[in-house]
Amino acid sequence: MWQNILPWRFLIRNVARKHGFLDPLQVFSRIQNFSQPCEVTAPNELLRSGAVLHARGLVNSYAIPHNLDWIWPYWVERQYNPGSESFIPRAFSLTQINLTHRNWTAVGIPGGYEFPIVDPRGLTTPFYDGWSLDAWILPGEGKPLIPSRLADVSQKLGLESNIHVITRSGAGRLKLELKTEVTGSAKAPVCRIQVTGWASGKARLVVSLRPYNPEGVSFVNNIAMLEDSPGWRVNKEDRVYFDKPPDSCAFSNYGRGDVFNNLESQEAAGKITCKAGMATAAAIYKLEPGEPLEVTVTVPLTKNEIEKAGSAESAWKESLRGVCALQIPDEHFQFLYEAAIRTMILHSPEEVYPGPYIYRRFWFRDAAFILYALLAAGLKSRVERSLDRFRSRQTLAGYFLSQEGEWDSNGEALWITRAYCEMTGSKLPEKWKASIEKGARWIYKKRLGTNSPQLGFNHAGLLPAGFSAEHFGPADYYYWDDFWGVAGLKAAAFLCADTKEAARFEKEAEGLLECANRSLENVAKQYNRLAMPASPYRRLDSGSVGTLAASYPLRIFEPEDPRVLATAGFLMEKCLINDGFFHDIAHSGINPYLTLDLAQAL
Repeated sequence: MWQNILPWRFLIRNVARKHGFLDPLQVFSRIQNFSQPCEVTAPNELLRSGAVLHARGLVNSYAIPHNLDWIWPYWVERQYNPGSESFIPRAFSLTQINLTHRNWTAVGIPGGYEFPIVDPRGLTTPFYDGWSLDAWILPGEGKPLIPSRLADVSQKLGLESNIHVITRSGAGRLKLELKTEVTGSAKAPVCRIQVTGWASGKARLVVSLRPYNPEGVSFVNNIAMLEDSPGWRVNKEDRVYFDKPPDSCAFSNYGRGDVFNNLESQEAAGKITCKAGMATAAAIYKLEPGEPLEVTVTVPLTKNEIEKAGSAESAWKESLRGVCALQIPDEHFQFLYEAAIRTMILHSPEEVYPGPYIYRRFWFRDAAFILYALLAAGLKSRVERSLDRFRSRQTLAGYFLSQEGEWDSNGEALWITRAYCEMTGSKLPEKWKASIEKGARWIYKKRLGTNSPQLGFNHAGLLPAGFSAEHFGPADYYYWDDFWGVAGLKAAAFLCADTKEAARFEKEAEGLLECANRSLENVAKQYNRLAMPASPYRRLDSGSVGTLAASYPLRIFEPEDPRVLATAGFLMEKCLINDGFFHDIAHSGINPYLTLDLAQAL
């Protein structure tokens, strides 16, 4: 590593000390002592995402606390309000990020890569990590209706024909409804927001462009009125259209404050620039007493021309063709099933994403679980399309790479490929075979030796220390990796049954399983318990949930295996809150899918 080169170490240490900082290399070295020696210091993907997250948090700390007269997104209005149960003190917090309301809903079209998101109060963010659109009602007299400042609103995910989010709010004699969806086609999608306002007396309906999203500030440097139709051009690139001209428009920049406080000051030039990237705009419509007004706002999500043929409705109808139907009397569970199916379809345009925003990244780990669910729902062609892309992420050495230092990925890629072939009755495509064989060989070549005197008994023959699923903690010899390795080798033996490699793969699977069992036996003797820790060098904690993969979904251990039952018993005794699995590490929250994993193991 470059930091181990003497001149670099000397220069960095002396520059830091000269300016009164701690030696960063010494701090980094101390941090490494909390983990097992690992060939990858930290996955670059996690470092990049963490850097972006906290860089925005630093911007938030400069932009928000002394500008609370602005209209901010719901999470800010709650997290910065000392009277709210979501309030978090900010003293000594260098970065200020959304820690309390990280829930948003995506809309989109099957096959498309654009996922506008809607926050719990209807704030719509059309573009990935971009600016947002909000709506308010301002009466002639009395308090305004500002959804982000309301304690309660009504929000519904509609699944009919085209998925959409409807947010209804009210305050006194004011009512506001926002319906957000994506129309058009997958190649030329358009985010559409239908804004309907009503007031019993004279009032104004305001549609505002906001320089933030559910994570915080998202810079808007300039806004200008369109010349050819009602609307705005944002950052000289994106366009916002209104189906009817506003009665007036207002603009503001950071120096003047939020446009909410400057609605009467109209720019003669019809545009605004802001060096701080905090430009705001408002389209203002008069509301006649007792008469609803509907304004449709559209934002093209690509530069492609709108296609006349095809529609979001037809795309959804086609994508749902052949899906497993569920009919049960419990309407809530019926809705959850239907919503889950559409969520998986939306987030698997070709590659599979576990989320529309922060988690809009590919991991083999998440892909394996999502594709397994799609298989169970009967969506064979969608799964095959995703599996066919796995080879593009495989290195010459055979490593299925999504993030460095995660040694579970090969097992997951091979396991889900076997599941596809078994559940659909399909033969392994010939073009996949070489990739499967390389992937299996990578697993057994990656294993640590069993004879070296330098290896501790507890991890002899296992996969190296790594980050595995990042929610287990620092780098370690995680049993999770080994169980997936065993399953992957067994899957390769099944898939390559007609080749001479099959016997080798099966033998290697048994060898890895034997080493894992030996390690578990040693740990059980050491601590006088059968419950399985996350690694040979960890005590029992919530990370032990990873070892349950040996029971489900991998079925390496029998459901009645005493080790599985003891682990599940520990987790149920120590890690449940309101019958949900609370994970202390990384996520620090009640985790739905790990709760279901625990339930499957029982």
